[in-house]
Amino acid sequence: MDRPVVLFLKAALAWLVTGVTLGVCMAVHPPFLAWRAAHVHLLLLGFVTGTIFGVGYHVFPRFAGRPLRHPGLMMPHWWLGNGGVAAMAAAFILRAEGVTWSPALLGGGGTAAALGAYLFAYNIWRTLDARVAPRATPPARTPVLPTFPR
Repeated sequence: MDRPVVLFLKAALAWLVTGVTLGVCMAVHPPFLAWRAAHVHLLLLGFVTGTIFGVGYHVFPRFAGRPLRHPGLMMPHWWLGNGGVAAMAAAFILRAEGVTWSPALLGGGGTAAALGAYLFAYNIWRTLDARVAPRATPPARTPVLPTFPR
């Protein structure tokens, strides 16, 4: 697997552990229920979409039978997506705690995550749309029939 694919999958697993841990904390300490939005975004945006992106970057080019159109966009997507998830989760917690500037962080994180998703959609779309030279068909071969002794 390509290194960015592995990074997407490992980051998704880290978001899974973080989201589940926050869920356990909310169950044990009910005042943390105010952080539910962070919990949901860690799991859905961090784990679920991160897994989809990682698997998608690995599988779609293989299904299409051609290489990823812009492999250089995978790492900017990784940074935007994961930075966006981290900023959004932090902003949801800060907002629940009454921090006045949390909407700015939430907006920045959401914008970063969205830009990453747009890069993914563009890259996969272009990969699926790419023109490939038709394969030359090999010349027909005359079958060689076995000869039997008389």
